[in-house]
Amino acid sequence: MPAAPAAPTASSTAAARTAPRRGGAPVRRTVALAVAATLGLAGCTGGDGGAAPGAGAGGAASPTAEAPLVRPAAVDGGVVLDVAEGGDRSVAASAALVAASPLVVLVDAGADVGAAAARAEELGVPLLVVAAAPAPSSGAEPSDEPSDEPSADAAEPSADAGAEAPAGAAPEDVVAEVARLGAEQVLAADDAAASWAEEALDVEVLPAAADVEAPAPAAAGAPVLLLTDGSAGDVAPAATARAAGARVVAVPGGDPRADGDVVEQVAAAAPDGVVATSPLFGDAEQVRARTAVAATGVQLPGGGQVPFPGRHMVALYGTPGSPSLGVLGEQGLEASVERARDVAAEYEDLVGDPVVPTFEIITTVASGAPGPDGDYSNELDADDLRPWVDAAGEAGIYVVLDLQPGRTDFLTQARAYESLLAEPHVGLALDPEWRLEPDQVHLEQVGRVDVEEVEETADWLADLVRRETLPPKVFLLHQFQQRMITDRGRLDTSRDELVPLVHADGHGTPGQKADTYRALQQDAPEGMRWGWKNFYDEDTPTMTPAETMAEDPLPDFVSYQ
Repeated sequence: MPAAPAAPTASSTAAARTAPRRGGAPVRRTVALAVAATLGLAGCTGGDGGAAPGAGAGGAASPTAEAPLVRPAAVDGGVVLDVAEGGDRSVAASAALVAASPLVVLVDAGADVGAAAARAEELGVPLLVVAAAPAPSSGAEPSDEPSDEPSADAAEPSADAGAEAPAGAAPEDVVAEVARLGAEQVLAADDAAASWAEEALDVEVLPAAADVEAPAPAAAGAPVLLLTDGSAGDVAPAATARAAGARVVAVPGGDPRADGDVVEQVAAAAPDGVVATSPLFGDAEQVRARTAVAATGVQLPGGGQVPFPGRHMVALYGTPGSPSLGVLGEQGLEASVERARDVAAEYEDLVGDPVVPTFEIITTVASGAPGPDGDYSNELDADDLRPWVDAAGEAGIYVVLDLQPGRTDFLTQARAYESLLAEPHVGLALDPEWRLEPDQVHLEQVGRVDVEEVEETADWLADLVRRETLPPKVFLLHQFQQRMITDRGRLDTSRDELVPLVHADGHGTPGQKADTYRALQQDAPEGMRWGWKNFYDEDTPTMTPAETMAEDPLPDFVSYQ
């Protein structure tokens, strides 16, 4: 149990934040959402590395003499190439992206795959990488007589002994793929590939220098995107993808939402289908869903679409027009924008990632009176908060709506702000300190919430994000005692649409606050991120930005009350 700071006051919780676009530009949902919707509704196809999606019903017929066309395969939704770790991806990429081709470029795994890729792209045909059987090192016949003495001809181990051999498809897989494509010719990019093809394939084998006429491409189909992980094994799949008319985007880390440049490329591609080259990208459903979000082109402040990691947020906490509830209410809207920027700027030299100014708006305020609905919570009207949310988005500020529900539940209150939470730059905070039992009133005890209610609210918010094709949202949980969220260790943090974060919300001395911060990390669910709150008046003293960012782990979210 953490050492609780000084007893909470009526102003020790509540907030909201806002998210800016990359470079501080306004957040706008101006990209072709129809494209994202199309991708979002498409079915998911699991790539098996053998048959092209859509090819089963006449999709992979052999080309005829009258129509020697390279025909791209139809790709609906998401496909992840089914290739064992370290295995060759060229056959699986060809099967997923190309329905038929009269010509194939073939290269041995030990040859210059890059040069072969350039030739395949020039001709607009698939590239297959074959692991041909290695030739014997010498012509000597093995001796029938065993010997304990080393052979006089035995060579010393080379410097390359033990080095991993280049990847390449199994010969039988290449034979099957050439047949599936209906290829009539193979252009061998190197002698080893030519020698193998002459023996294994029942097609015309052309030398690398052959003057070959590129086959005619079929009419362009729906746009397809190939996501690569940037490894050497993706050279051949990328060449095949471009030959089939697909766009290729390298995605460091495997999440197309995480990097602003990748988001721009995916949005420009406007894909109807997406193929990913490795399990790094997740399963087919995850690839489809993440790419649909990236295709909207919306970016959060600091770039990309994933709140954390990759940026830090520094927030003003409070309620507009209510100075007693926090610093956000101490000035008007325009002055709050400037103050949020100034406070965030104090952190810029302390971290390597963008620092995003944020509003944490107390949206439902704990009350000492029951009110007309009897819930001891005053709910602000969503329309009254709209100017703050919109201005924040225009100014490159992230927003978090903070709920203090009293005797009602978090989900009931969250639903009332669905129109604001449907904005890309708006997240949600739950403040259990102000969650009452039916017979309780505020300030007589610290409130608490069961993990089931937290999960119910999280699922509703995640479903909204998925339905509206939004970037993942910050899902912030205020806490300064373990008991405030019962059974927190059972919290499911796996929803890809949310980034859960525990916000250490308590005032006191720096030592008390640090003890609480460490205690809250005990038995935390996997994937939880961490936030920190500084109080201008109640902390003794208020910690500096440098002191705040010396905490371990480094806080992703810092707020000021």
